[in-house]
Amino acid sequence: MQLIKTQKELNSVLGELAKSEFVTVDTEFIRETTFWPELCLIQMAAPGVSALIDPLSPDIDLQPFFALMADETITKVFHAARQDIEIVFHLGNLIPSPVFDTQVAAMVCGFGDSVSYDQLVQKVTGVRLDKSSRFTDWRHRPLSEKQLEYALADVTHLIDVYTHLKSELERENRAHWLDEEMRVLTAKETYDPQPEDAWKRLKMRLRKPQELAVMQAVAAWREREARERNVPRGRVVKDDAIYEIAQQQPIDAVALGRLRTTPRGWERSTTASALVATVVEALAMPKDEMPRAPKMPQAQEGASAAGELLKVLLRMVAEAEGVAAKVLASGDDIDRLAADGEDADVAALRGWRREVFGDKALQLVRGEIAIKFENRKIAVFDT
Repeated sequence: MQLIKTQKELNSVLGELAKSEFVTVDTEFIRETTFWPELCLIQMAAPGVSALIDPLSPDIDLQPFFALMADETITKVFHAARQDIEIVFHLGNLIPSPVFDTQVAAMVCGFGDSVSYDQLVQKVTGVRLDKSSRFTDWRHRPLSEKQLEYALADVTHLIDVYTHLKSELERENRAHWLDEEMRVLTAKETYDPQPEDAWKRLKMRLRKPQELAVMQAVAAWREREARERNVPRGRVVKDDAIYEIAQQQPIDAVALGRLRTTPRGWERSTTASALVATVVEALAMPKDEMPRAPKMPQAQEGASAAGELLKVLLRMVAEAEGVAAKVLASGDDIDRLAADGEDADVAALRGWRREVFGDKALQLVRGEIAIKFENRKIAVFDT
């Protein structure tokens, strides 16, 4: 088993893979010390052909690989695709299409919440995968035969998993369910978030507009710094420091040096000076332009009890439909449905989820149906 390290070898194997209606794809990468993942290995397979590609080889140009990723006539099959797609987007400036994520498909087909690849392979094929090489440093060369076998197994068994799940989706008439999920997974916004929106990923511990303005500005500054320097966000400034900076609002190095969440002496650095300038700029923002904290859901009378009943209904529907409950509705979806009903802006009230669970949930909230325990079973009945 050998790594593909030359352009001639790469072009040849991609030509063979391109003859198939689908290819299975996986990547190995390192990102502990970087913002962007460092691509170390590409695994690909199709019926009758497989390949291990060395993206670290100086003799390889990955443009033909990206061209295959963009080929609309070939389905790209991943398991837990998001990080793999992120790598392709960052290095190739494109999002693979069309995509089939076997982890999502497995949840739609009732294999449980966020089922792992090795669990799915065992359930579908009966094969137990050797997981001993999962903590490999994939930058290291040469890779051992055992490591290469482990990596290739991530795509060869995926062929059988894909074939099985595709058949199940078609048999249950759920292919359109997965199509909806893939549209979200392959949306450009998923992989190219704006720095100005980075603050929304932080926990909303603050409520005052001025604090939020500083938090928004500092989070955006950190995002740009991390991307430009290719370091993890926490290496620039930690989340806890952003909260303290937003509350204390230091406008000079002395004030910044008093904070407990920043390293001693850091306030004298060039980076810290840029952060202070960001705080000063945020504080100069007109008050009517400062961000407002999202409105907290107003807990209506009976909302807590309604939420518990909705959870019971969710489990019932998930079991009856043979689909993971997590796919139908999140815990936040349930809370918002209980509080806001039809006005809840949640995924459970859109697309196929509404058809399967959302409409029933609204009927329960409106009191049009009820849940009862009868003959050792939980049942739904009209009121």
